[in-house]
Amino acid sequence: MKKKVLVSLLPILILNFVYLVAAEQPTKVARIGFLIAASRSAISSRTEAFQQGLRELGYVEGKNIVIEWRSSEGQLDRLPALADELVRLKVDVIVTTNSGVTRAAKEATVTIPIVMSQDNDPLGNGFVASLARPGGNITGLAILAPEISGKQVELLKEIVPGLSRLAVLGASNSLGTAQNLKETELAAAAFGVKLHYLDVRDSKDIENAFRIATTGRADAVLVLTTSILNSQRKQITDLAAKSRLPAIFPFPEYVEAGGLMSFGANFTDLYRRAATYVDKILKGAKPADLPVEQPKKFELVINLKTAEQIGLTIPGSVLYRADRVIK
Repeated sequence: MKKKVLVSLLPILILNFVYLVAAEQPTKVARIGFLIAASRSAISSRTEAFQQGLRELGYVEGKNIVIEWRSSEGQLDRLPALADELVRLKVDVIVTTNSGVTRAAKEATVTIPIVMSQDNDPLGNGFVASLARPGGNITGLAILAPEISGKQVELLKEIVPGLSRLAVLGASNSLGTAQNLKETELAAAAFGVKLHYLDVRDSKDIENAFRIATTGRADAVLVLTTSILNSQRKQITDLAAKSRLPAIFPFPEYVEAGGLMSFGANFTDLYRRAATYVDKILKGAKPADLPVEQPKKFELVINLKTAEQIGLTIPGSVLYRADRVIK
């Protein structure tokens, strides 16, 4: 009888033992590398959106994930070393913040998954084989949307009715600039606006660019997306105001720093969505099979204080369409 009881209890004892062993096993902590070209504080609203996206998916820092933050603080030549450092840490996934950062991560590893939180042209930059089937270790979100350039020129045309000469600030050493400039040229041609491209390869070039724009009698300024310009946005917005030039920017952070107006993809939404890519990869999905997605939300932000400072009246029809107005 005792033997029969022991035999009948054996499966239960084994099951309890398995549960006890499993309970004693530490929860796997995923390690996420987050590589930034600008300072972390410069894009704090975006990184916070990424962290919020992870929390919404059940991730808690220090409990089941660790984020390894690495920033080049605007010094692009530091990116390769920082990318190599994340690879040596054997992170499970690397999140990148722009084309230059993605390039550095791509050159550092072909095995660790890379998630782009934004990229001007992932296909043109050679990061993916196609948007639908990336095919390698890189996927994520693209901000390549031709309608953005057209809308930016259209907005400038609305607030500067006599717009005929437009100075465009970009950086030829920044991935994605060529494509952005091409789209802007097409949009400007449609509105009968002549472009004057000013190459800003270094922060030292910014003041001279505005001097040329002023002497060239530009009616307005359009700033493209580059790490150099983004890291110096306070200087740029100050110079635009000093030159009394209406300017449109790609990010609301420029407007918060004193810029006149921004229109572009909603970057906090993109960074929040980047967290879903990280989640899928940590659960076993391959970047090669995760399609690159486009922006779903766009936003227009206007600074009325700056408009008043440069003597510009923003039409009510434009203010009505703004997602946010700084007064």
